[in-house]
Amino acid sequence: MAEAGGALVRGLYRAAGYAALPLVPFLLAWRTRKGKEERGRRDERYGRPSINRPAGPLVWIHVASVGETNAVMPLIGRIAGEGITVLLTTVTVTSAAVAARRLPKGAFHQYVPLDIEPFVDRFLDAWRPDIALFFESELWPTIMMRLAARGIPEIRINARMTERSFARWEKLGSIMRPLFSQIALTLAQSDGDAKRLAALGFGGVRSVGNLKFDVPAPGADQAALASFRQATADREVFVAASTHEGEEAIVAGAHRRVRAARPQFLTVIVPRHPVRGPAIRDALAAEGLAVALRSAGDGVGAATDIYVADTLGELGLFYRAAPVAFVGGTLVPVGGHNPIEAALLGAAILHGPAVANATEIYAALDRGTGMPPVTGADDLAASLLALYADPAVIEAAAARASAALAPHAGALDATLSALAPWLEPLGMAARARDAASAS
Repeated sequence: MAEAGGALVRGLYRAAGYAALPLVPFLLAWRTRKGKEERGRRDERYGRPSINRPAGPLVWIHVASVGETNAVMPLIGRIAGEGITVLLTTVTVTSAAVAARRLPKGAFHQYVPLDIEPFVDRFLDAWRPDIALFFESELWPTIMMRLAARGIPEIRINARMTERSFARWEKLGSIMRPLFSQIALTLAQSDGDAKRLAALGFGGVRSVGNLKFDVPAPGADQAALASFRQATADREVFVAASTHEGEEAIVAGAHRRVRAARPQFLTVIVPRHPVRGPAIRDALAAEGLAVALRSAGDGVGAATDIYVADTLGELGLFYRAAPVAFVGGTLVPVGGHNPIEAALLGAAILHGPAVANATEIYAALDRGTGMPPVTGADDLAASLLALYADPAVIEAAAARASAALAPHAGALDATLSALAPWLEPLGMAARARDAASAS
């Protein structure tokens, strides 16, 4: 009876997709106006490829956004290095831009099709993946059903399941369990994630660690870094990274308090979504702050309070330029972004309490540094004043952050080892094909 009810709900989800077909053009047009779709690539969301599939074995990897795109790049590099074509799909415009810059030879990017059966089937017909790897918590029922129908192995990599998400999925019971159980392999970020995923019925669960610990430090244009450092040579620089709506006001409130005591203090805000840059500038300027906008070519002057760095791919620059970093998505109910990049570049790290997306990472960080989460502008200002009172305090906090996270590396090799039964035959086929072509 339970399974019959689950099949009914899955059927209704499928039918709802068909019913929504007339609305899709309007949805994509609206998202395009909001800067959330590329006008020239909207066909990809219908499952229509904008490039041709290369011959030979192909691994499909899907991630959601920028952080996940950066985290999966080392894995893509290793797979593509075996001669296996990698198709990376993402959801966001910003992640597509990162992919365009960073994908290695033999790897290609497309936007993921909307989770509606005709679009998914068109996508699978075009790309014919040998296996499909889904990153973290990307769960799309139609895609899962169509992969199973075609016998394409589905593998979850860097899989996570927060307590909140677990409670929500658990209520669905038999509806999703048949889809979860067909998953060939589930590689969890932590023992806690593995326990929750197994309880939901995910197939082949094992804990291998978090790939984000193995991501190399983000790069920086050395000329741009030198220029910024020259412009801020007499300033104390602080960066608030990957901020979301609501956090910029808190950061600005803390900035006012700190600059009242330290007149050379400069706050750099790097919004998670750069398209918000002008709106952030206008809102903070309306509060009487002197704001410069990087995308507008504004420079940092002596009177500048806040520099809004609304550009893509420059977070590594500002982590290098600022000895202290606040990691966003933690003072609003987003769940927190990756603090590892900041630690790799020697920053002392501050964050708020909303860290459900990376509980184990932040727990390790907090244990190692002994610095509690900040809860608002007053807390943030107090922490900044304590840190900037003495460069040695900042250096010690940064060293503790780096040391706290270092032992967690190794997930990349563990993931590749777990994937070997699927990847090794594809690599052999790719090499055989190359040898035949060369002869």
